Formats: sequence, structure tokens, C-alpha cells
Amino acid sequence: MRKARWLASGEGAGTKPAIYHCISRVVDRRFVFAERECEAFRMYLRMYENFSGCRVLSYCIMSNHFHLLLEVPPMAEGRLSDEALLQRLSALYSEAFVAGVAAELTEARKAGADGSFHENHENHETRVAEIHARFTYRMQDLSQFMKGLLIRFTRWFNRTHSRTGTLWEERFKSVIVESGVAARTMAAYIDLNPLRAGIVKDLADYRWSSYGEAIGGGTKGNGKKAREGLVRAYFCDQGVGFDAERWADASRLHRRLMGLSLGRKPGRADLAGTGSHLGQSNMNTAEMLESEDNGTVLKDLRMAKMLRCRVRYFTDGAVIGSKEFVNEAFANARERFGPKRKDGARAMRGSGSEAKGQLWSMRDLRLRV
Repeated sequence: MRKARWLASGEGAGTKPAIYHCISRVVDRRFVFAERECEAFRMYLRMYENFSGCRVLSYCIMSNHFHLLLEVPPMAEGRLSDEALLQRLSALYSEAFVAGVAAELTEARKAGADGSFHENHENHETRVAEIHARFTYRMQDLSQFMKGLLIRFTRWFNRTHSRTGTLWEERFKSVIVESGVAARTMAAYIDLNPLRAGIVKDLADYRWSSYGEAIGGGTKGNGKKAREGLVRAYFCDQGVGFDAERWADASRLHRRLMGLSLGRKPGRADLAGTGSHLGQSNMNTAEMLESEDNGTVLKDLRMAKMLRCRVRYFTDGAVIGSKEFVNEAFANARERFGPKRKDGARAMRGSGSEAKGQLWSMRDLRLRV
């Protein structure tokens, strides 16, 4: 029996949202994501985002796999209003189906108002709760989000290409990511995939990523959603929500971080002020590394340079964040480990060693890191 997926402590009933880096690969690592497939996958991604209440912070669709930085909010106390439920259903189901659910809710509410009871139910509130429960168990839940997305896309792909069977290599991987430095680093790492693979020279030209969609999609629709996601990835530790008005700030920081990782366009970004200041630094790379304050969104420029490499900890590390964050996750899942393990945080090795002292991993990877 395979182990249950590792979830952030209290997901579904906690008070704070959880962030995950999710990855899934196509079976046999076949190159199946051409333009039409990428467009369809992104469509289903946004549909499930609107349905589930989970929010996409960053994503990138490659030729045989995808990366997704997903925020899963806690379940609200009490249930959704009928109007909110129907609005979420409209993201995934036909108008006729949603109208049918609306009629069921109206009938149940009417029965209660009339003082009568619905057949086979104690009262109208029980009936209303059961109608809601048919759908809400799939909302604000990591596994249900990924299951629905992968199944819906597989059905479309198989129908379109006249094939049958599974499309995905194995169950998806997920890594718990701390807000702040870890979330910002992961968002940049995800958007840098096309450039690391040599597909494009300018990341703004890659349409199937959060940054490309934010740049090319404009200020409305999915372009706005992509901007909101990156704003949240960069500022969630500062209490900023999905605020597209902060896109100018987030885009400057995102471009800086991605550019610095490639050794390009060093510049300054002030996170402490009311806004972000973008100007050319007078320091070269070596001088920035030696300075006490290198003027970047990361305390150590070497972390930005690290992002040009594939960092296995970001896909297999289980939990990524500060030492305190990883140790807290370890304490909340102590039963997963043997009695000899005293704490959770492990320093990164290999291509992830430049993050030592800032980011820690739950797993002590030794091979191909």
C-alpha cells in the first residue's frame, strides 16, 4: 500500500492556506504537449481553479510534463451560499446541469419554508446540506484538484487522439512550500523551465507559463488571473492577496530574479518600501556577492544563479522552506519517521547547495541532486 500524500498541517480545516509545487509527467515521457494540447490543458487548469477555490500562483506546461505552484485555502466555516456553489459549478458544468442543481436547492428551500419535509430526509436543511456535499468535497483539496484536472485532460486527449489508457507516468509529485523566499524562488524556478530547456530566449515569448500568460494575456480574463497569481506568490508573506493592481511591483521582482539567475541585468528592488524601485546597480556580480546588501529580492545572489539548474529538491524534497518551517512540518508528521530521526530540516546538496542557510528540505537527497 502506498503512503498517503504528505499535506500541510491542518489542510482543509486550518486557518492558513497551504502552497504546493506539483509536477506530473506523461507516460514514457512522450512529447505530447503541442500547441493545441497546451491550450486545452490551460483551459482545464483555469476551469478547476474556478471550481475548486484553489488558486494557481505559477505554472509552466512543457512538452512532456508540467509544473504548478498551487495555493490551497482552508475550508471556510459553514458551507458556501447557494449562489456561491452555483457560481463554482458553472466553471465546470453545463448551464442545464447547473440549472438542475439550482432547481433542487429551490425545492429543498421551499419545502422548509412550507413546513413540509423532503421525501427520505428528515428536513430541508439536511437535503440542502447533501446537495452541497455532492460537490464541496472536491473543493479546496489538493488531491481532488489534481485528480479532476488530470482525468478531465486525459479524457479530452484520448478522445482527440483516438487512444485509450492512462496518460500520466505515475501519481503526481507534490512539495509543500513555505510562503516568502521559498514561494518566490519556486515561482521563478517554474517560469524558467522553457529557458533552461533552450526553447525560447525571452521568457515573455513562452505562452504556456504564468509569466508568458501574464504578459500576453492582458489585464482581463486569464491574463489577469496569471498576474494575480504571481503577485500572491511574491507578496503572500506580507499579507497581500490576489491583487492585480500590484502586478507592476511583482513583475519587476520576477523579471529581476529570473534575469539574475541567468547572469543578466542586475538591478535593485526595494521590498521594504511602499513600492518597488527598479534601477541599474553600479555593482558587478562579484561586487554584489561580496556586499552586505546585494539589492536583490534574495539575500544571496548565488540563490538566483542556482535557478538556472535543475534542482531536484524542488520536486522531491517533500517540504521546502526555512529551518523552522521544515522542523514544524516534521513535528506535525512525526509518525512518518523512525525513532532515530530527531529533526526534519536538512541542508541542500549539489545544485541546491547555494540555498544553504536560507532554504531547507525535509529529505536528505544523496543521488543526482
